[in-house]
Amino acid sequence: QVQLVESGGGLVQAGESLRLSCVVSSIDFTVNAIGWYRQPPGKERELVAGFNGDGRTNYVDAVKGRFTISRDNAKNTVYLQMNSLKPEDTAVYYCRAEARLGSTGYYFWGQGTQVTVSS
Repeated sequence: QVQLVESGGGLVQAGESLRLSCVVSSIDFTVNAIGWYRQPPGKERELVAGFNGDGRTNYVDAVKGRFTISRDNAKNTVYLQMNSLKPEDTAVYYCRAEARLGSTGYYFWGQGTQVTVSS
């Protein structure tokens, strides 16, 4: 089982910053990749930023230069530093892990954390 617990969301004004945290715990599974997704009101969930299997990062164009994904392996935590926030960044932010048990792959999601950016 892989458990993901997000925190750090909140209500901020445009231009301000937030840092989201995702604590990852895994029993028996090997986590291959992890990323942050978001789901704005009335829209589909989308990838925001992630680490792929070889550790490289990728970002959606809308957040490049403003958001930074990082991780602290000692704390089993993945962060999303969000700067210069815009009202269109308002969404529920989720952490997702791609993990493997033997030869079978799985996806695990956290419960989400709300980010609201006022103009």
